[in-house]
Amino acid sequence: MWFWDAVLTLPASAALFFFIALVIAFGFEFINGFHDTANAVTTVIYTRTMKPTPAVVYSGIMNFLGVITAGVGVAYGVVNLLPVDLLVDRAGSSAALVMVLALLLAGVSWNLGTWYLGLPVSSSHTLIGSILGVGIANSLLEGHGLTGVNWSKAGQTGLFLLISPMVGFTCALLLLLALKKTVKEKRLYEPPQGDDRPPGWIRAALITTCGGVSFAHGSNDGQKGMGLLVLVLIGFLPFHYALNTTAAHHAHAVYAAIPAARGAIPTDKMSSQLEKDFALLETELAEIESFEQIPVERRWEIRQAIHRIVKALPKDADGQTMKATFSAAIEYVPFWVKFGTAFALGIGTMVGYKRIVVTVAERIGKTHLTYAQGAVAELVAAATILGADVANAPVSTTQILSSGVAGTMVANGSGVQTSTVRKILLAWCLTLPSTALLAAILFTIGRWLV
Repeated sequence: MWFWDAVLTLPASAALFFFIALVIAFGFEFINGFHDTANAVTTVIYTRTMKPTPAVVYSGIMNFLGVITAGVGVAYGVVNLLPVDLLVDRAGSSAALVMVLALLLAGVSWNLGTWYLGLPVSSSHTLIGSILGVGIANSLLEGHGLTGVNWSKAGQTGLFLLISPMVGFTCALLLLLALKKTVKEKRLYEPPQGDDRPPGWIRAALITTCGGVSFAHGSNDGQKGMGLLVLVLIGFLPFHYALNTTAAHHAHAVYAAIPAARGAIPTDKMSSQLEKDFALLETELAEIESFEQIPVERRWEIRQAIHRIVKALPKDADGQTMKATFSAAIEYVPFWVKFGTAFALGIGTMVGYKRIVVTVAERIGKTHLTYAQGAVAELVAAATILGADVANAPVSTTQILSSGVAGTMVANGSGVQTSTVRKILLAWCLTLPSTALLAAILFTIGRWLV
């Protein structure tokens, strides 16, 4: 009911655009599901461990569970690519509505196009490129140069996206070489022939790693979808989703942490603005039980104050603990967003997998996947992605898995098909700038029309 109360505050036209944005955002996750399904199910299908239908259903369920159990660190890594000040200035305005719709349409268009061509490109690159594109375009149109993007966060994200496929390739190569040294069963390293099926123990390993990659994909990519939906909520309903009203303790925790936070910030960093921010929180939170008691029109100002305090806190252990307390008050994902993302990604996983499965299984290496290659590539992919979750880093499941498969091909002496690898690398390199340009063009046209 509370969601509908918030929507009813919007003008009719804005409410219509809001629901269109929600549909497109959930659609992006649905497309992400069938675009990236191949990353998990290729090995179990091509090694005849599971038939395609049960494999994609199993993968869909594990994706769903991955999203439901995920945190929000990666989601807000995506949100924070746009400076909060930009969101504050634009929230609720026509520019914010156009910004959200432009990045959504750019991301969906590119994902559908590359899926149709059977190219396993990165949905992460697609989303991040779209966000950067609208941020830069808005900033240029306003005459502020390139300040419309949080370049520090963008640099961190780019570094993780660059390093993670190298980790996937190297670790998969080394792990398969180690396996060949220790396990001498020849059939593990040869493509399946006829109706041959893997030994029981390797079949169990392949099913486990398929589930692991699916769960990890849901955990990491699902958070990107959550971040996308949070951008929609902030763009259309900034005051209603400014503070975490899901539990009363957040207001108490922030109020209790104010003295320690004020004392932790060095004197030379304590600006007059920060003093005002602390004073605002002390006044507004002194006698309330929950953020819900704060008038809706005051919530964004309080969110802004909390965000500035978080940025000013030191990076030592105590500072990080206080950051977690303050951040929990403003960095959250409503349960209906998490469930909707999980459902869209899970259902999307169950359809449309065939085009990219063929590319990953048959066209990266010069021979088809072997049992050992499948297990090793997926084990490395799952471990790398879950490690990125711990670091709150958005990474590309597609890049890591494809690089892992290439690494096993090299280790197995199978060789790689340079034409396919060249196409995949070209698609990877083009995705971010192309989606950024597309989103910028759509945003510029939208601004002109609105």
